[in-house]
Amino acid sequence: MDKLNILIVASEVVPFAKSGGLADVAGALPKALRALGHDVRVVMPRYYIVDKQKYGLKPVEGSLGVPMGSSEVWGAVLETVLPGSDVPVYFIEHEGFFGRKGLYDEEGKGYEDNDKRFIFFSKAVMQLAKKLHFRPDVIHVNDWHTAAIPVLLNTTYAFDRNFAHTGSLLSIHNLEHQGRFPKSAMDTLAIGWEHFNAGELEEYGDVNLLKGGIVHADAINAVSKKYAQEIRTKEFGWGFEELIAQRAYKLHGILNGVDYEEWSPAVDRLIARKFDANDLSGKAVCKTQLQQKFNLPARSDVPVIGLVSRLAEQKGIRLLAEAIWEILEMDVQIVLLGAGEKWAEHFFSDVASKYPEKFGVYIGYQNELAHQIEAGSDLFLMPSLFEPCGLNQIYSLRYGTLPIVRATGGLDDTIENYCAKDKSGTGFKFYDATAQALTTTVKWAVHTWYEEREDFDQLRNNAMRQRFDWKVAASEYVSLYRSIIRGRRKKEEQI
Repeated sequence: MDKLNILIVASEVVPFAKSGGLADVAGALPKALRALGHDVRVVMPRYYIVDKQKYGLKPVEGSLGVPMGSSEVWGAVLETVLPGSDVPVYFIEHEGFFGRKGLYDEEGKGYEDNDKRFIFFSKAVMQLAKKLHFRPDVIHVNDWHTAAIPVLLNTTYAFDRNFAHTGSLLSIHNLEHQGRFPKSAMDTLAIGWEHFNAGELEEYGDVNLLKGGIVHADAINAVSKKYAQEIRTKEFGWGFEELIAQRAYKLHGILNGVDYEEWSPAVDRLIARKFDANDLSGKAVCKTQLQQKFNLPARSDVPVIGLVSRLAEQKGIRLLAEAIWEILEMDVQIVLLGAGEKWAEHFFSDVASKYPEKFGVYIGYQNELAHQIEAGSDLFLMPSLFEPCGLNQIYSLRYGTLPIVRATGGLDDTIENYCAKDKSGTGFKFYDATAQALTTTVKWAVHTWYEEREDFDQLRNNAMRQRFDWKVAASEYVSLYRSIIRGRRKKEEQI
C-alpha cells in the first residue's frame, strides 16, 4: 500500500508535556505508524516546561507568520524527534502564548486567553506545513485545543494547493472539555461570521471549538468502542449527544494501545525487581518495597489496593470518599498517588493520618512511583464516572494487578469480569455509580484474594497475557485514514 503523509497535532505529547492520557497517545501512536512505513510528523506547543537541552530541540530556520484576525503574529519553530524513533516533532514557540507555568491553567484556573492561544497554535500548524512543503494526506487532531484545524481546512485553506487533498480526523479523548469561548473568538479565527451559526460553531451565543471540529472533520474517533456509543447518550454526551448521533456515519471507536516498552514488568527499570507471568517472585519484592515507600507494615498476607489518578470528579473520587471508611474496615492496605481538587487532597491525606498502617497517600505525580504502584499492588481501583479509554487498567493487567473498575468506556472494553464458574476474567466490574456498588465490588475482590486464591491466581495469569498493542491500533488508524482519503477524493470528484 502507498505510504501516507500523516500530521498529528496535539496540545501535549509524552515525554515533553503531559496532563492526561492524550499525551500518552500522541507520544506512542506516531511511532507505531512510523513502524508501519508511513511519513509521520507531530506538532505541539513549546511550553516552558519543555526543556530544550534535555530533548535536543533545534531551531528551524526562519520565523513563522500566523494570521490572527486583523494582524499577523510571529512565532518560532523548534525541532527534535520522539525518543527512540526518527519521528520528527515540531514545537510552535511563542513566549506570549506558551511561556507560562501551566499548559492550560494555573492552580485550577484556566487561562483567559486559551481561545487565542490554541487558535494561534492551530493556524501555526497550517503555516508550518506550508513552510516545510509537507502535504499531509490526513491531519489527525485531538480534542478542542486543535479542533479549529478541520474548520480551517474547510474555510481559510479550502483552496490552498498545499492542502488540496488533505482529510481530517478528530479524536475525542474527553467530551466534557469543549473549548467554549466568547463569540469574539470568531475575530481571531477570521473565517467569516457566516460560520457563527448553530450548525457550526455557535453554542448558546458562544463559540464552541470542539463543536466546529465535530461538524467539519471528515471523521471522528472516540478512544474506545464503548465510549463511541456512550457519547451518543444524554448521560455521557455533555449536550452533544444529538450532534454526534446525527454524525454517527463518521463516528468510529479505536481503542488506545499501550507502550509495552515502558509499561511491562519484564523490562521496567523503575521497579524493585523485574518479573513476568512465568515467574512472579519479583512482584513480591515490589510489593514489599511499595509498602515501605508508603510507611505501611511490610505484610505479604494482606492485599494492597493501588490508585494512580487525577483527584477529579470524573475519576469517581466522591464515590471513593463515601466508600473509604467501610473499605478500610477490611484487612487491606491502600496506596494512592494523585493530585487535583483541593478538598480531595485534604480529605484523603486526613484519612491516611487516621489509618497510618492501612492507607498511604502521595499528593502529586511521580512517574517512578506510578510504576512501583502498578508493580507492587495486588488490585488496582478505577471507579470512574466515565472513562473514554483509560490506560492504568491496561497497565495493571500487564503487571498482574487485577483492576476493580466501573464498567464504562474503555474500562468496560478492556476488562473482562471474573466468572467463578470457569475461572475466566481479568478483573472485577461494577455498573452503578454508587458508593455501595464500589464497596461491594472491592469486598468481592478482597474476598477472592483471601478465600478463592486459586481463582485469583488464575485471573492474574489471564490478565498478564492480555495485549493491547499500539501496532493493532495503528493498523486500525491507517484503515480509517485511507477511508477518509477515499471519501475526500470522492467529494472532490463530485464538485
